[in-house]
Amino acid sequence: MTSTELKEDMQEKGGANKENKVRKDKTFHFISGLPRAGSTLLANILSQNPRFSASHTSGILDVLFATRNNWDKLIEFKAHPDETAKLRVLRSILGGYYSNIEEEVVFDKSRGWLSQLGMAESILGRKAKVLVPVRDIRDVLASFEKLWRQTSETKQVVQEQEHYFQFQTVQGRCEVWLRPEQPVGLAYNRLKDAINRGYSDRMYLIDFNDLTNSPKRVMDSIYKFLGEEPFEHNFDHVEQVTWEDDSMHGFENLHTIRPKVEPMPEQWPKVLGKGAEQYGKLNFWKKS
Repeated sequence: MTSTELKEDMQEKGGANKENKVRKDKTFHFISGLPRAGSTLLANILSQNPRFSASHTSGILDVLFATRNNWDKLIEFKAHPDETAKLRVLRSILGGYYSNIEEEVVFDKSRGWLSQLGMAESILGRKAKVLVPVRDIRDVLASFEKLWRQTSETKQVVQEQEHYFQFQTVQGRCEVWLRPEQPVGLAYNRLKDAINRGYSDRMYLIDFNDLTNSPKRVMDSIYKFLGEEPFEHNFDHVEQVTWEDDSMHGFENLHTIRPKVEPMPEQWPKVLGKGAEQYGKLNFWKKS
């Protein structure tokens, strides 16, 4: 029986009365790491487990963030502060968002969680557990470069509009992607900052090459980190159950995965050239 069939079987056994049942005992974890580092692949592998539900790129963090930020701006709450009420509302937002999910363990995927772990732990009432996909920064940049080349044949991406002259060269495009407000630089800085703030024990870094070369070993180690019973995953056929309209991000196929988990050779030497060697020093998580 496949993982999909297992989930369908569990849902059928639940009966019609459970269709709209809200589970109050869900366990929430997070997926938050570098872009182009395998987070979508990881989410879909995890989703093979009938007890797990892993999200597409989620916007619920932004809702929680906005609620937290605007709560204290309301004059009524200024006049009568109530932090416990604020936390109850934040918890109910997260729980309510996933109230239609029958699975016991939920993985919310958003690169923003690494910057908001304090809020996350206040909402959870415990230490968070975050799966953090990482990848050689040079291959992350090479992946963006390949996407840009495909897209630029017929379209202009937002970054090119804003940084037209830098986008005339490979090096210039890499420098833009690494800027602190751009996808690679922002995620990278969040990762380093979370470690510097003492959250490293909540984070499990998953190197893309390790995941694609030794998926069983890596997944076994993830289950150990989560404190979950091991599950036999099918790495030869990973069904994609998370979908996004990638046109919203300016590129196509940002979140499309290959059905088989298999090793991928380094991309950067051919795509970026020798000049990209300098970015190797950014891979602080790699063993020397």
